[in-house]
Amino acid sequence: MQTNTTNHPRPINIKLHQKSHLLEIAFDDNTECMLSCEFLRVYSPSAEVRGHGLGQEVLQVGKETVNITAIEPVGQYAIKLIFSDGHDTGLFSWEYLYDLARNYEALWLEYIGKLDAAGIKRQSNSA
Repeated sequence: MQTNTTNHPRPINIKLHQKSHLLEIAFDDNTECMLSCEFLRVYSPSAEVRGHGLGQEVLQVGKETVNITAIEPVGQYAIKLIFSDGHDTGLFSWEYLYDLARNYEALWLEYIGKLDAAGIKRQSNSA
């Protein structure tokens, strides 16, 4: 097993559960998480989602049934997730995935709050 040369935990196992639309990640600091494909899609680090600067984020809607169709490694630092809606431009660095895992609940509530503020209802209650 490689030694972690960065200050950030690295995934030691990534498993896609396509049937349940969940990505399971285990990090080398014993942090484990199950992140929904919808959550990963709406928090994609791509410019299409995040914009090119503060305040340019684009609220992602209608992603309740999105799935991940492929996972591609990017060097030793990230993965590229290919989503069933065709989105494939975000590179999920180990640091970003770890932050998503650690802050899942707060980020999910923030997303639901943004949908509510925009008057948009999700089609499913599962996350």
